[in-house]
Amino acid sequence: MRLLIVAIIFSLSNLSCKSPNTVDTIVLNGVVYTVSEKFETVQAFAIKDGKIIATGTDAAITSNYTAKEIIDAKGQAVYPGFIDAHAHFLGYGQSLFMVDLFGAASWEEVVERVKRFAKEHPEEKWVKGRGWDQNKWADKSYPTNEKLNEAFPTIPVILTRVDGHAAVVNQKAFDIAAIHGGQTLAGGEIETRNGKLTGVLIDNAVDLVTSKMPGSTVNDYVKWLSKAEKNCFKVGLTTVADCGLMYSDVQTIDGLQKEGKLNMRLYVMLSDDTANYQRYLNKEPYKSDRMFVKGIKVYADGALGSRGACLLEPYADKKGWSGFLLKDKTYFDSIAKVISKTAYQMCTHAIGDSANREILKIYNRALNGANDKRWRIEHAQVINPADFGMFGKSNIIPSVQPTHATSDMYWAAERLGLRRIKGGYAFKQLLHQNGWIPLGTDFPVEDISPFKTFLAAVFRKDAKGFPEGGFQVENALTREETIKGMTIWAARACFLENEVGSIETGKKADFIVLNKDLMKIGENDVLNTKVVMTYIGGKRVL
Repeated sequence: MRLLIVAIIFSLSNLSCKSPNTVDTIVLNGVVYTVSEKFETVQAFAIKDGKIIATGTDAAITSNYTAKEIIDAKGQAVYPGFIDAHAHFLGYGQSLFMVDLFGAASWEEVVERVKRFAKEHPEEKWVKGRGWDQNKWADKSYPTNEKLNEAFPTIPVILTRVDGHAAVVNQKAFDIAAIHGGQTLAGGEIETRNGKLTGVLIDNAVDLVTSKMPGSTVNDYVKWLSKAEKNCFKVGLTTVADCGLMYSDVQTIDGLQKEGKLNMRLYVMLSDDTANYQRYLNKEPYKSDRMFVKGIKVYADGALGSRGACLLEPYADKKGWSGFLLKDKTYFDSIAKVISKTAYQMCTHAIGDSANREILKIYNRALNGANDKRWRIEHAQVINPADFGMFGKSNIIPSVQPTHATSDMYWAAERLGLRRIKGGYAFKQLLHQNGWIPLGTDFPVEDISPFKTFLAAVFRKDAKGFPEGGFQVENALTREETIKGMTIWAARACFLENEVGSIETGKKADFIVLNKDLMKIGENDVLNTKVVMTYIGGKRVL
């Protein structure tokens, strides 16, 4: 017995003298939302080689680990890095070097901004801008290009609408693209009045001009994306799903990531293009530490704001007009059959109730019931009440952007009518289909801020606090659902849930520290929340 007691004492003394494990970083004294399955909170966690190796109390972590870097969260909220499930990272970077037309109160203001930009950037061979929205003007009709023709007779100008589904160009751009009055094309419109080009191009017609624009250099990508990721880190974004890139974009961005010139993690959806299919569909999806190329982005219709969304019944504010599909139904059916035989994920932009119905039917035929292929409908903006069930039937994921609801609410009922608007922006109904829903912003169409996403999802209000009581609040999400939609559910929609999206052992150490706690603060404090620190793979990037 005496020998047994001695052995126990010796064993305990060895344990007490055992040196703590050395790690790279320890985060202490935080309210750490792990966003685990039970949505647990802890105080601390340890990081080694870019991954989380333990979570727990301050005492548990400090007694077992010692680190080169200690982060004192000072009692502040710590969340997994935010993930934007639907955005245009490259497009956003490009937009930062264009004429900023967001918020312009009139077409006259748009033209003045373009003139000022051109004067400040005389080196530009094309003048490009983005962000105008005729719905914000006193006269809600589309503009015409006479003022652009007068101000820019020799330099081509292209000004893209806020949603990216329409543009106004000047006559010089028409000349370069050899566009003339009376010309028609599938899935787009070249607007004319009295046989004369107005300058407005809708959906596929925009490509006739953009295809004539000069190519980009690697230095352009560095300039665009360095600024884009810096802005993203400021608002806590650590992973972005970039919806619609060409293989050449992927190769350039992959090179920049591997050279250490770009830290942002990207989930890439390839554009619906033959060249992309030839390079990717016959092999496994491409994966690196910071990039995953697994999605295929297809466009079913246009946008509600430009009346390009395809509706089952005519627009309430345009008699006899129901929008259009961008390609024949048989095309979407055939591409779904091809993708269904691969490891790639089909992700289809669908806004109108007709477009959503057609794509849901096509998806259900191709998927044929329960599956884990996670095919997505991007936006799922207007759904006929009879069609919601088609999401859950084949585990189709509605990928939504809450700020679209609070941007569109000012005029959406005019487009759709009071009956049909009830099936619009119905996030709670969509959540119920699979029990989870990924959230994004669609930036640069909307602001990059996840805090605006949170406000729109939970309180159904915009940055102005409008409307009082919220917009169609029956479809508001809870705080927990919204945080999940911006982290683990967004990761799941991109097949990344085993790597990012929560603060759990084995995951990459992507996390943020906030000065306010989104799970506790009042509505008026949401947009006052600031990101104190942003980490990707255990490396501080803000």
